[in-house]
Amino acid sequence: MSKALFLLKTKLSRRIAYGFMAFIATLSFGLAVPQPSQAGLLDLIFNGIQVIQISNMSDEQERNLGRQINDQLVRRGEFRLYNNQQVNQYVSAIGQRLVPHSDRSDIPYTFQVVQDDSINAFATVGGYVYVTTGLLQAADNEAEVASVLSHEVGHIAKKHALNQMRQAAIAQGIAGALGVNRDQLVNIGVQVALQLPASREDEYEADEHGFYTMGEAGYDQAAMVSFMQKLVRRGSPPEFLSTHPDARNRVNGLQRLLNEEAIPTATDGMSPSNYDAQIAALR
Repeated sequence: MSKALFLLKTKLSRRIAYGFMAFIATLSFGLAVPQPSQAGLLDLIFNGIQVIQISNMSDEQERNLGRQINDQLVRRGEFRLYNNQQVNQYVSAIGQRLVPHSDRSDIPYTFQVVQDDSINAFATVGGYVYVTTGLLQAADNEAEVASVLSHEVGHIAKKHALNQMRQAAIAQGIAGALGVNRDQLVNIGVQVALQLPASREDEYEADEHGFYTMGEAGYDQAAMVSFMQKLVRRGSPPEFLSTHPDARNRVNGLQRLLNEEAIPTATDGMSPSNYDAQIAALR
C-alpha cells in the first residue's frame, strides 16, 4: 500500500470515528435531557399509543379509524343501528351500486341505517356512511335515497371529514409535530360526525360529486333536486339541511346541473311502489 493511500485511509477513519462519537454524544444528551417533542414521543412509545399523522394517513389507517369512530359512536350510545335485515341490505345495495362510479372507489364502503326519526345522513372517514330511518321514511323513491348516499360518498371521496379533523386538532392545540394519538383522533372524529357542519365549499363539492355519481350509476338525477326541494319546503329545515349551509342556493346549483349536465339514460329508481315494498317495515 502506498504511503499516500495509507494516510488517506487514516484520515477517513478518524473522520468516521469522530462523527460516530459526536452522534453518540448527541443521542445521549437528547435522551438524558429530552426536548418536549422527544419526551412526548418517548412517552407515547412507552405507553403503546399509536401516533397518526392526519395529513399522511394511508387508506388502511383511515379505514381502521372509521371503524373505531363507528365503534365509539355505538358504544357511547350516540345512536342505535336499525335492526332490520331487509332494510339494511337494501340501503347497502343502493350504496354499493354507487361506489364504482365514485372518484374514490378503491376503498371498501359501509352503509348503515340509524334508528332515528330525524331526517339526517352523514359520513365519517374510511368509507362509513350513515342514514336515518327518518330520512328513509321522508324519501318517496330509491333515487332520492341514492341522491343522499351519493352526496355522502362525495364527502368521503374528497376527504372532507378528514380535513375537518385536521383543522379541529389544530384548533384544540393537540396536532403537534408528532401527530395526534389514536384515542384523541377517534374523539375528534366523533365530534366531527355529531357536531361540526361541513363548509359551504365542501357541500357544493359533495353535491356535484353526488350528482354525477348517481347519474353514472343509472339513477334519475332529478331526484336529487326534488328531494332537497321537498325538505326545504317543509319550513323548519331538518337536521340534514340545518347542518348543511345554503340549502336554497344548493338547490339552485343542482337545478343548473340538471338542466345542463343530466344523463338522459339515467332514469332508474323513481317507482314509489317498489321503494315502499323494500322499506315496508318503516311504513
